[in-house]
Amino acid sequence: MNISRRDWCLLAAALAASPGMAAQKGVLTSEVYPYEKLPVKEGNGHQTRAILSGELHNGCYIEVHQTRLPPGAMPHPPHHHLHEEMFLIREGMLEATIKGQITHLGPGSVAFVGSNDEHGVRNTGTSPAEYFVIAFGKDS
Repeated sequence: MNISRRDWCLLAAALAASPGMAAQKGVLTSEVYPYEKLPVKEGNGHQTRAILSGELHNGCYIEVHQTRLPPGAMPHPPHHHLHEEMFLIREGMLEATIKGQITHLGPGSVAFVGSNDEHGVRNTGTSPAEYFVIAFGKDS
């Protein structure tokens, strides 16, 4: 069987566009993430569920996880990093401190943290707080 140069080019293009090749590059593909199937990691009194991480079509890295924080707890001390983050509060009450400014957030609230801005969160409620973190970009 003879395969022409044109056939090889078409085959190479089709393989490069296939979902398997995209996954190798770390590009995220369409998928659903049922809450009950997300693995739970416990540490320092709180729970986290990794949801997704990878690159978007434009090369931007994104990572999403969910945290369940007991009353009075912080996931870690205030800190800063190169990537931006967004917090989406699902339930409970969080105190978000961004660049020294404290804001109390309830269900449905969102906080955005710019690159290198010092930030931290703490559960100020009497019940667990649950929130999602979306990180945009990488630090390295």
